[in-house]
Formats: sequence, structure tokens, C-alpha cells
Amino acid sequence: MQIERLIVESPSPPFPIYADPIKDFLGAHATEDSGRDPASAHILAVLSGYAYADTATVMMMAGRLGLGGSACVRVIQAVDAMWIFSTAYFLQSRCGRLGILCYRGTEPANLANWLGDADVGSDTIGLDGARLSVHSGFYRNMLATRWPVLELLHAAARGESLAGAATPVGHPLEALYIAGHSLGGAMSVLFALSLIGSESARYLVDRLRAIYTFGQPLTTGGPLPGVAGVVGRRLFRHIHAHDVVPSLPPGTWGPLEHYGHEFHFADGQWRRREPVTMQLQNFRDVPRSVLAMFAPVRRRAEVRLTMADHGPHHYIAALRPAGRVTEFGDPG
Repeated sequence: MQIERLIVESPSPPFPIYADPIKDFLGAHATEDSGRDPASAHILAVLSGYAYADTATVMMMAGRLGLGGSACVRVIQAVDAMWIFSTAYFLQSRCGRLGILCYRGTEPANLANWLGDADVGSDTIGLDGARLSVHSGFYRNMLATRWPVLELLHAAARGESLAGAATPVGHPLEALYIAGHSLGGAMSVLFALSLIGSESARYLVDRLRAIYTFGQPLTTGGPLPGVAGVVGRRLFRHIHAHDVVPSLPPGTWGPLEHYGHEFHFADGQWRRREPVTMQLQNFRDVPRSVLAMFAPVRRRAEVRLTMADHGPHHYIAALRPAGRVTEFGDPG
């Protein structure tokens, strides 16, 4: 287990991209029926995409987004033989009121990480007396870092500075956002559900404003029990174009279902989509979606599902609001 703590620095122009994102986050999702917030979606997509990088890179991007002065903590646990590759980043705002938890997705060059993605299994999660079936590989990865992440959240909720006593915060945790791309999105959902199932952590659900996922695969089986409905109402799933991953794993490996609010990017804009994406039933469709990555760009739009649309950079680009520079400072 590795835990690393650093402080996000404020960059020079053309950054920050957002003048006061902490205020924006605190104002967004203030009520149960609050809708998807485009600025939150963009910021969380950037952080989720760069969660694949090291702490210094995540800090740099957080600073460029306008989160300068925040404490950044990285928690890592890897156990190759168990297909565990779990990385979580937690950002605590300088004032202490905002917390952002981002999970890293599947590492593309890590075969054991992919094997964990294929381990659907038969695990269940307890939800205040109810049981919900969950994807075993995703669940195991979430559990691997759950306790140290909870310790960070408990400390933030008590008003403790995660950067150390030398940089105290003025407020306890007020608003928690959880996000992730791909596997990171699945872990985000499972972590939120685990709060409901824990008597000592359930109070954090009151501070949970929203869960934003990008290219999230199917994660749970069957409809959510009533007690977990709060997670479904606060979950905003994003699917870029023909991304195949939200349709995986295939049904032949075990039945799973999506829930929450689904938004699909097509024809240059995001739209709410109902009914939600269904599970692919045949594994033979998966190799086709991978091979479609190598099709000419002009033909990709003709493909029903492809891995080519799954990259986190596609989500970041599609979610960037008009008039905002990119995370590289390019007007785009």
C-alpha cells in the first residue's frame, strides 16, 4: 500500500480554466433533483483521465482547472496474483468544504488488470439488509483501497487538513464528488454503494453530491434495492459516441444492468438517453469492436460499437464547454 500527499500549486495564465470551481461545485447538485452540471462534468472528466498518470500530473491538471491550494492524496494497492490494481486520488479543497475522489481505470498495457475486468464472479454487496450482486473484479479493486480512502474522508469530515497541521482548513467536508473513467467509473459506483452498507460511513452519503462516470462498464446485477436509490439518483453516466465498454462485460459472462442518468454524445452534443444502454449478449462482438479501432476514421462512424471511442481524451474533448481552453492551454 502506498499513500502520497502533496499540495496543488496555482498555475500562470492562460490558466486557470475556471475562476472559482470550488464555489461552482458547492453550488451544483445542492438539491436531490439537481440535473447534470456541464462544468462539473468537464472538470471531473479531466481529473478522471489524468488519474492514469502520476500524482504530479494530477496536481498540475487540478491547478490548471482552478483547484490550486488543494491537498492531493494518492492511494495505491497492487497485488498481481489477485488482479488488483487499485489507485484512488482524493482532492481536498483549501477551504476543506469540497472533496473530489477519482479512481483510475484499467491500465491499457497491464494484462492482469484486464483479467480482473473479465472476472465477473458472483460477489454481492450488503446494503442495509439487502443484497446486490456486483462484478467481482471491479468490487475487489474498490475494496483494496477502500479503508484508507474512508480514513481520508472521515478526516476531511472532521475538518482535518490532509496536507498536514501546517496548512489547516477552515471547514469540514461539505460536498463530495466521486468520478472515474472506465474501471474507475465502476469503482466510483461501488464505493458510493459501500457507504450505504457501512454503519460508520453512511453519514457520508449526506455529503455525496454526485457520481460522474465516463465510459463506465456494467457494474451491478439487477435493479437497485430501494435503500440504494440515492446512488442511482446522483449517478451521471457519460457515453461517448460508439464506445463499446458501457455494453460490457457480455451477458454470457453474467447478467448486469445500468442505472442512473445516462448521457450520450452524438452529432456534437450531449443528450439524455432513455432507455439506458443494454448489455452485449455475445462475446464475439468484443473482438469486432477492438478491430474497429484500426478502421479508417471516415468509416468509424459506420461501426455500431468500438474501443476507438473509449479513450479518456475523447471524453475530455467532448465535455469541454465552448470558450474554455483545453487542459494544455490551447483554445481548441
